[in-house]
Amino acid sequence: MKIVVTGATGYVGTPLVKELRVRGDHVVALTRDAAKAKAKLGDVEAITADIETPGAWTEALSGADALLHLAGESVGAKRWDAREKQKIRDSRVESTRTLVEAIGKLPAEKRPKVFVHASGTDYYPFAPEKDEFDDDPVTENDKAGDSFLARVCRDWENEARVAETYGLRVASMRSGIVLGPPGGALDKMSTAFKLHVGGRLGSGQQFLPWIHRDDAVAGYIAALTDERYSGAFNLVTASERNKQFSCALAAALGRVSWLPVPAFAVKIGAGEFAEYVLRGRNVVPARMKALGFEWSRPTLESALADAK
Repeated sequence: MKIVVTGATGYVGTPLVKELRVRGDHVVALTRDAAKAKAKLGDVEAITADIETPGAWTEALSGADALLHLAGESVGAKRWDAREKQKIRDSRVESTRTLVEAIGKLPAEKRPKVFVHASGTDYYPFAPEKDEFDDDPVTENDKAGDSFLARVCRDWENEARVAETYGLRVASMRSGIVLGPPGGALDKMSTAFKLHVGGRLGSGQQFLPWIHRDDAVAGYIAALTDERYSGAFNLVTASERNKQFSCALAAALGRVSWLPVPAFAVKIGAGEFAEYVLRGRNVVPARMKALGFEWSRPTLESALADAK
């Protein structure tokens, strides 16, 4: 297939593009820096494009079989202010709208047939306050929450679904924390443990939805190639309580999880983002399981084997 990819140089995008090329697919990377993309991805077709140059998006999408939209401003990299939140939203919602508008400008025979895009498990409402954490599994049937990131995910998916009016099959992949080799979320999560001061966050009873990068890549490929993937999917392996996750991560690093971080300290350090860390939900991959998806890293221990 000819697959147009945004976010091709990201933590998931890079191995995903490589896997697509191994399959024999023709990958076109839509990127803000084509030279940088080629340097990182090898001999791929790369086109410089952003929200201000939608014409390039239309040209790149003409004749493509599928669109894979992974681009998005990092959520936890900086403390949130109004400008940072706008960047997070625009990089997801506005970019998706621009892509769909570009598709709509193409004649029907030139449009992609499939649109797969990243979303997040932050789509769902927060768990209850304090220690009253609900064990009930959260599936794709649960409604959206009303937090900032929940609204972003909701609007993100709504913009993507407009592509259905142009005849595309749309799959929204609500990803949890992606674990794997250095370069991803584990880098920050591991720091305190490497310094022998790691431990649970807050009560430790909150859930953390997770998936290994290899399985995230496989999940996106399944969504691209399997016509049964339509609508929303929880791209997770499981959810683990923060206390158990911290112990497993410490063990993988040869350390001990012993120094809890009080909730107030997390809030001081992370600001508004702390709520997402302290009030996670028990998100489960109900629809992927129903379709028979098989995880290569089905246990937390196997997923953390790459921790360095």
